[in-house]
Amino acid sequence: MTASAPRSSPLALTVLALLHHKPLHPYGIQRLVKDWGKEQVVNVRQRASLYRTIERLNADGLIAVRETERDQQYPERTVYEVTDAGRETARAWLEEMLTTPKEEFPEFPAALSNLLLLTSDGMADVLERRADALTRKLDGLEAAMAAEAGHGLPRITRLETEYLRAVTAAELAWVRTVVEDLRAGRLSWSKEQLDALAAVQADRP
Repeated sequence: MTASAPRSSPLALTVLALLHHKPLHPYGIQRLVKDWGKEQVVNVRQRASLYRTIERLNADGLIAVRETERDQQYPERTVYEVTDAGRETARAWLEEMLTTPKEEFPEFPAALSNLLLLTSDGMADVLERRADALTRKLDGLEAAMAAEAGHGLPRITRLETEYLRAVTAAELAWVRTVVEDLRAGRLSWSKEQLDALAAVQADRP
């Protein structure tokens, strides 16, 4: 029986990518994720998830223990390094993630599909609140981009922030349009229309 291929994840790829630069202990990985702004695209808020990922990568032979650091000021720390198999796997994961759009199921589209639980005014109200939140997020991303540029970092290190800014700006523009259409009555429906549609769908074989 052949062993299953190592399972990819954004956090696992990021750990392998950081270990390409130098061997690190888990705290060093977590600190670099934050220092390099990768916490915008990789969830490391729960340290346990990072440790589980490291354990899995080690078990899969993609990373290996380099040494154990002992210092009177800190607890014992295990330093990991990427293996040759880890380098090859990281490149394969990266190419797949970049070339193949993944079918994901985020919360917002799922919520949109159930908007009819609200009235039209209720829809407009909640979407206006989302627009406010998106505006704040967009301001934060633009500030982050300006700070990164001010540090003299090359553009390649800011591409994920550029992408998040573009996606956030596009969503904000769309949400504002939907709110405007709801408020102006251009986005409207009736119970009779929905009942008729449901009846037609129910009669289909």
